[in-house]
Amino acid sequence: MIGIIVTGHGTFATGLTSGLKLLAGEPSDYESVDFDPEESLEVLTENLTHALDRLESCEGILILADLTGGSPYNAAVRLKLGGRNKIEIIGGANLPILLDAYMSRNAISDLVSLARASLEAGKAQTICFEAPANETWEEDDEIEYDE
Repeated sequence: MIGIIVTGHGTFATGLTSGLKLLAGEPSDYESVDFDPEESLEVLTENLTHALDRLESCEGILILADLTGGSPYNAAVRLKLGGRNKIEIIGGANLPILLDAYMSRNAISDLVSLARASLEAGKAQTICFEAPANETWEEDDEIEYDE
């Protein structure tokens, strides 16, 4: 099984975890690591290290961070470059990426393939709604969107 760690500024990780629990139930082989404003980079790195240690029995670990280039992302990259094998990192994480990774990890056992598939799923769910021209909307109308 591939483990998943979600990390981000403030309560980003806790918030995504709440959404995951609502949609998929209580997660297993899963950790969330928030980066509170009063914490240092050293504390964040220590918390990520502990999360990695708790998932050590997993075949690989996918880390989802909120902002590419932000402190949680950079701390995860440093851990990977520092010799922590079996890690893939996605920056710019969102709930569709997390949900896809969590639900697909039973079918996709290759860590890199899971990361790429989940990234594509997250991109596909990112849209800008555009109201059709000259149409009115009634409250009981279906909302449609192009994929």
